[in-house]
Amino acid sequence: MSYGTFGARMVAIILAIIVLFIVVGTFQRPPVYGFQHGFRGTGAVQLYNPAQLATLRADNALPHSTPAVQPIGQTAGQSFQNVQVLKNVDAAEFARLMNDMTTWVAPNQGCNYCHAEGEPLSSDKLYTKVVARRMLQMVMHINSGWKNHVAETGVTCYTCHRGQPVPANIWFKNGGAPTAPGSDGDRADQNWPIATVGLTSLPFDPLTPFLDKDHEIRIASTTALPQGDRHSIKQTEWTYALMIHLSEALGVNCTFCHSSRSFTDWQQSTPQRNTAYFGIRMVRDLNTNYLDGLASTLPANRHGPLGDGPKLDCATCHQGVYKPLFGVSMLKDYPELAGNAASATPGRH
Repeated sequence: MSYGTFGARMVAIILAIIVLFIVVGTFQRPPVYGFQHGFRGTGAVQLYNPAQLATLRADNALPHSTPAVQPIGQTAGQSFQNVQVLKNVDAAEFARLMNDMTTWVAPNQGCNYCHAEGEPLSSDKLYTKVVARRMLQMVMHINSGWKNHVAETGVTCYTCHRGQPVPANIWFKNGGAPTAPGSDGDRADQNWPIATVGLTSLPFDPLTPFLDKDHEIRIASTTALPQGDRHSIKQTEWTYALMIHLSEALGVNCTFCHSSRSFTDWQQSTPQRNTAYFGIRMVRDLNTNYLDGLASTLPANRHGPLGDGPKLDCATCHQGVYKPLFGVSMLKDYPELAGNAASATPGRH
């Protein structure tokens, strides 16, 4: 190879590198910031993209609330017929709540989403009214019976619905993916691109065993030898699938709850792990005692591919942020939704 040819090739390579740097330099690289939320040295750092946070802020904007009203001294049960929940609330406040519930759940459909047009308000002709009544009981049950997860912040109908009759984040058994063996063999509920598990190859339905049924969440055996312990890699993958769902639902890293030095050690975990522990059990309680029982009330078009009704998961409330609505409480403006354990007993319709 002549010196001239070698020199020409070197110039071409250098020019190619320069062009590559110029092209790469034109790409948008949004800044990512780290936030230390635990002790230094524990790896408890969360990563945030400011552009994504701006979008999440807009998505979690609070709705307009009707100003507080002057009590009229008569309860909703006295003023209206067939009031089965909140009957002891002042009638004026009850009407205010119904008005704002319309904004939270069915702003386009209006009152007729639950109350049949041409029928008295007391009519239960529409299934949506029956469901709404049960959902009110569920909200009160969350606020009174699950303070170890929602604390005093609480929830309202808007926490999940965000102006939609059906919340954006619901799920059905099977997740819409095939379970029967195909041409590539039995997938064993894995290797299917389902958003629930971040499009990973993990089992695509970790919600049924953990958020609708009471299966043990375990990632490792507690003994060195089997000794009757049947925890396996396959069971670990189911748990990881649930953890991916939690991470996606809350928009956080694994170290939001766990210490990277020992994921299993509760003593090294953050306080958020306790909150998540109760959150998992709360979701399971709500699915088992409230939502599963509504399947027979809902029409066929509201059922999943296997005939079950919609259920909730962590994303239903959180919608990508570590605290729903970034921790802003709407409950203080609607104290009647704080409820009490007796008024929202699971199983009572």
